[in-house]
Amino acid sequence: MDDIENTAVLKPTEPSPLIGVEELAEELAGERPPVLLDIRWQLSAPGAASGQGGSVGAAEYALGHLPDAVFVDLDRELAAPPAGARGGRHPLPDPAALGAALRRAGVRADRPVVVYDGGPATAAARAWWVLRWAGHQDVRVLDGGIAAWRAAGQPESTEVPAPAEGDFAAVPGGLPTLDGDQAAELARTGLLLDARAAERYRGEVEPLDPRAGHIPGAVSAPTFENNAEDGRFRPLAELVARFRTLGVDGQPVGVYCGSGVTAAHQALALAVAGQRVALYPGSWSEWSNDPRRPVATGAERG
Repeated sequence: MDDIENTAVLKPTEPSPLIGVEELAEELAGERPPVLLDIRWQLSAPGAASGQGGSVGAAEYALGHLPDAVFVDLDRELAAPPAGARGGRHPLPDPAALGAALRRAGVRADRPVVVYDGGPATAAARAWWVLRWAGHQDVRVLDGGIAAWRAAGQPESTEVPAPAEGDFAAVPGGLPTLDGDQAAELARTGLLLDARAAERYRGEVEPLDPRAGHIPGAVSAPTFENNAEDGRFRPLAELVARFRTLGVDGQPVGVYCGSGVTAAHQALALAVAGQRVALYPGSWSEWSNDPRRPVATGAERG
C-alpha cells in the first residue's frame, strides 16, 4: 500500500478521466481519434458472474454502437474465471490474455482510449481501471455512456469494425491493489470504502455471495450515489463534498464492492475528485468465501 500513502487530498485530476459527448465527437473527427471500446454488461443478467453478462452487452452492441467502437466482454476479457476464496467472482485478468484481447481491439500504447457502457459507467469504469492498472496512460470514460450519446443526437452504427492490430502490452502495477489482509489492515488504519448498496453492507440481503455483511471497519459508500439522475457523474463540487463527508482526509483510501466492478466506479469517482485509491479486486465475493475472514453487520463500521 506504499503507493497510496501521502496522496493529495481531493485535488481535481487534470486531465479528467471523464469525457463528455461533445468533446468526444470533436476528437473522433480529429487527426488522432481515440480507440473506442464498448463495455456494455449487466450484473443482473442470468449467469452474469459466470460469463453471460457479456452476451447481453454483445446483443445490445449488435443493435447499435458508436461508430468504429469495438465490443469488449467484461466477464471474459477484463476478468479471469471466477475463483471463490482465491479471487472472487471477477479476478484480475491474466496480463498476457488481457494484452492479446486489447490488441485485437486495436489498442495501442500511444493512442488514447475511450470506454463506454449503457450507463451509469459501472462496466466502463472496470475497463478504465483495468487498462490503467495494466499500464495504459490515456484512458477516459464517456460520461453518461451511450445514453448520453444518443440523447445528443450523435450517430450510431451496426457495422462491426476490423481494427488494425494494436501493440499494447499489459504490464500490471499502474494502479494500486489490495489483497484481503491489506484490506483488513486499511479498514483499521486508514479508510476502506464499501461501494455496494447500503442494505448489502448492513447484511440485510445478500443476493450473490455466501455470507452477508461487510469487512469490519469498512465504511458504507454506495457507488451509485456518485451519479446524478441522468446517469452522469455528479458535479465535481458535489463529489468532493461527498467524499469529505465519508472521511477522505489525507489518509490512505481503499475501496471494495461485491466483485471489483462497482469498486472501480468508486475509484473513478475518487479519481475525478483527485484522490488516488487502492482497489481490492477480490472484494466481498472473495472475502465472504473465506471462512477465516470475520464479518460485521449493521450500519456501523464494526
